[in-house]
Amino acid sequence: MTTARGARARARIEVTAAIKDEARRQLAAEGAAKLSLRAVARELGMVSSALYRYFPSRDDLLTALIIDAYDSLGEAAESAAHAGVAAAGPRERWITVCAAARRWALDRPHEYALIYGSPVPGYVAPQETVPSASRVALLLIGIVRDAYRGKGVARTPLPGGLEPEARRMAADLAPDLPPEVVVVLVASWAQLHGLIGFELFGQFNRVVEDREPFFLHAAERLAHDVGLVYPAPGASAP
Repeated sequence: MTTARGARARARIEVTAAIKDEARRQLAAEGAAKLSLRAVARELGMVSSALYRYFPSRDDLLTALIIDAYDSLGEAAESAAHAGVAAAGPRERWITVCAAARRWALDRPHEYALIYGSPVPGYVAPQETVPSASRVALLLIGIVRDAYRGKGVARTPLPGGLEPEARRMAADLAPDLPPEVVVVLVASWAQLHGLIGFELFGQFNRVVEDREPFFLHAAERLAHDVGLVYPAPGASAP
């Protein structure tokens, strides 16, 4: 019985992987909005009712693909963060993680578009996607936290009208960091994906030709914005 259950489990894993692979192929060819369980089943030679035993709806399949994409991006960034730069200064670690996110997006543009492109009509990502979606952001927050606890970070004063929102954001995202730092972190996170999206989706065509050095310079500017280049007065640069 144990052997039979093991064989069934392996078969389920293999079929699930095949369904996801075909779905990713359809994402590349048609886009997420046109993803169809019936079309996936047809291409795999399955009847639709059999596929529904693995993914009861299109949204369930989309959720699985989204979680996989976020986890793959997170693994790429985390590997970069610990591959030779774990002992480096916060600025270098920040730039390395940003560059890893860009490389992943360029290597897997359709998966990047799934998680950071236009919303899929009729689909609302469930709460279960949040841990995977947070991995790169938490990695960047951790870099800033290490700098803050160590040599310090530069802190840009907030306009008065933003202070209540800044305190709320800090309480939700990083209560151990100053609100003014968290505000810039969130803005830098958005700008990072703006840079990647502009390159990936063609907005840099005939504007930026040598894109890697441009991106690395922009990532360094983001490091400056969050205070990793010029720390608090009296502290030495990280």
